[in-house]
Amino acid sequence: MSLFHVFPGGVHPHEGMNGKAITSQLPITELPQPSRVAIPLQQHIGAPCKCLVAKGDRVLAGMMIGEPVGFVSAAVHASVSGRVVDVQPCIMANGLQTPCVIIDNDFKDEWVALTPVAEPETLDGKALSDLARKSGLVGLGGATFPHAVKFSLPPNKPVDILILNGAECEPYLSADHQLMLTKAAEIVAGARVISRALGIAKVLVGIENNKKDAIRILTDACKNDPAFTVQGLPVHYPQGGEKQLVYALTGRIVREGGLPLDSGVIVVNVGSAYALQRAVYEGRPLVDRVVTVSGCVKNPANYLTRIGTSVEWLLNTSGGLLPQAKVLLYGGPMMGMAINRLDIPVAKGCSGITALEKNS
Repeated sequence: MSLFHVFPGGVHPHEGMNGKAITSQLPITELPQPSRVAIPLQQHIGAPCKCLVAKGDRVLAGMMIGEPVGFVSAAVHASVSGRVVDVQPCIMANGLQTPCVIIDNDFKDEWVALTPVAEPETLDGKALSDLARKSGLVGLGGATFPHAVKFSLPPNKPVDILILNGAECEPYLSADHQLMLTKAAEIVAGARVISRALGIAKVLVGIENNKKDAIRILTDACKNDPAFTVQGLPVHYPQGGEKQLVYALTGRIVREGGLPLDSGVIVVNVGSAYALQRAVYEGRPLVDRVVTVSGCVKNPANYLTRIGTSVEWLLNTSGGLLPQAKVLLYGGPMMGMAINRLDIPVAKGCSGITALEKNS
């Protein structure tokens, strides 16, 4: 398959100046658990969760501590085992306060009983949506749209294409890149669950051409499945935007104010597909994600990070900021938010922490 369309506008980051090389070849390492986590009860677009725990309660990793309320919502789970020391408002990256469950880690890493789906091939759209809701699955590319809603297809809007978004066009970030290199089979398995449950015949995987190794590995992972096509894309920001990606891979236009669904397409980030695979085959809710720490830090890295870990813990584990660091971003330089405090917790939508010089 060849690229159908190149979207107008955007920017073409110079390969030597987009910061990707700092971490693109650094394998994912598991971040040591912090002594305390602050888990926000709203980490998604939509209604905040109802808190299910109180001060003094003991929790296990994977335990639901926030119950989804309303149609557009997703559950929240404890990322460590330990004791709830408080439920209080915390400042988030956007400067707003969000209720958070504060847990002192007992470092036992004791989990609730995890129950995989007994017969994944029998999942239909309703069961898939219910699983996504209770597992806390949201878009991990930044939008954090609850997947329970994305998988609830209106009968009057048929969908014939699932797009796996591996573009990762944000400068400096390589979390998705490394995930594709190490978890390609699981990503493909997650996409198969979605396409089978929703009756989607075609799966298109879009990856920018600055990740040739990921293109090769994903192509190999799905080579025996004719439903899948892996397509390399020009390095063109914002290639990973849903509307741009739909246009690039299908030629279909998502109208202003519309959704890919309106054009017969569902877009799922590769990290989200991996999280779904774990929910289906392991029974594991979304309690961690890969976070790139890059820029002006002593030891850049791609960390598998428990949700609720502070920015400070990530930076300290990376050896701290370099003297020339002047701007700290929650995310990357294009879509990230500048932050001026280090106690902000990593939420589901956080793909990176980037430190930049003043004139970067």
